[in-house]
Amino acid sequence: MKKVYACFCTDVIHEGHLNIINKAKEYGELVVGILSDEAMIRYNRFPTIGFEERVALFKNLEGVSEVVIQHDIMYDKIIEEVKPDYVIHGDNWKEGPEAAIRANVIEVLEKNGGELIEVPYTYNENVKRVDDRLKEKLAMPEFRRKRLRQLIKMRPIVKTIEVHSGLTGLIAEKTVVENDGEFDQFDAMWISSLCDSTAKGKPDIELVDMTSRCRTIDDVMEVTTKPIIFDGDTGGLTEHFVYLVRTLERMGVSAIIIEDKTGLKKNSLFGTEVAQTQDTIENFSAKIAAGKKVQLTDDFMIIARIESLILEQGMEDALNRARAFRDAGADGIMIHSRKKDPAEILEFCDKFRAEDKETPIVVVPSSFNTITEAELAEHGVNIVIYANQLTRSAFPAMEQTAKDILKYHRAKEVDSRLMPIKQILTLIDEL
Repeated sequence: MKKVYACFCTDVIHEGHLNIINKAKEYGELVVGILSDEAMIRYNRFPTIGFEERVALFKNLEGVSEVVIQHDIMYDKIIEEVKPDYVIHGDNWKEGPEAAIRANVIEVLEKNGGELIEVPYTYNENVKRVDDRLKEKLAMPEFRRKRLRQLIKMRPIVKTIEVHSGLTGLIAEKTVVENDGEFDQFDAMWISSLCDSTAKGKPDIELVDMTSRCRTIDDVMEVTTKPIIFDGDTGGLTEHFVYLVRTLERMGVSAIIIEDKTGLKKNSLFGTEVAQTQDTIENFSAKIAAGKKVQLTDDFMIIARIESLILEQGMEDALNRARAFRDAGADGIMIHSRKKDPAEILEFCDKFRAEDKETPIVVVPSSFNTITEAELAEHGVNIVIYANQLTRSAFPAMEQTAKDILKYHRAKEVDSRLMPIKQILTLIDEL
């Protein structure tokens, strides 16, 4: 009997999946591949149920003879393992990043003597309703909040990008790239104090109050599912910080990062050029401990940002603070630098990792931007935050467009570099 192979990355079986399975049975014995959690997260989205549950969905279906694990989004290894006569898939992968998967399947099948069967993609109100419910589940606070901790365990490094609006949240949510057979996307979102303030035309001095900043979180959460890391500046007074922790935890935010400075906020990249006061180890440790005490779940993370290298207080001071803040309950350590050379960041990571293998390390490579994620991971970094690149790329583009319209007294000259309105509208989902 001929062997047919189909790979699925779903948490719910709907009529579209059943249509593929029924079609497969016409060609022979069906082997179903379940995409592993790691591969699914990198290529598609976070599963809403456990891997064993996803396997059980298909094991119990009539017509499925075997269920196997597909560890990679590309089919090279699984086709060598299963040796199918046919691979079956919906025809919705002919365009976009998924076209690379289709090309890979065709190439591998040609080498192994198999054939690709494509079934018309099923999309109707029932299927849309199922997809929408999955997205809603992923966006629920109790699911979103715990996802950062899960990602730290599952990903070599958690890639996080700054967002400051619903639209930038959609960019972070939906941007997927394929490069040399590898798929990638951002894992999490960073709601930056700097970018949130800038988007509102305000200076980055904690002028934008937390009520307004929580409105930004709401805007992002309404249209996305990925975990959020919140820039909490200094955290404010300890008496206020505990309420902020409760608020963010209730909303479904995964983590807050607070920096060990006091007084009126000055951006860290100014370094010693402006007066900046570092908090004492004792005071900041007490703030962390107070925040951890009021948490209601184990999901939420408080990450301590250490400014010692920024303020030229030395490596030993940074390490002493890291130890103290961890012992006070911090769930992670962010180490910052404004030097273009990442040497001191890597030195900190190596020394901290030599004595602590578990506490997550966060870095923000804004100045030392030549280092790659893989290099950071080799030194024990768990989370990388691209903290302001979307804001910095948008402003010059918009400013140049405004100048050109004024210069030419019409919009024709700028049109070639603008995204079509239809393309923007496809980014925004309709209910």
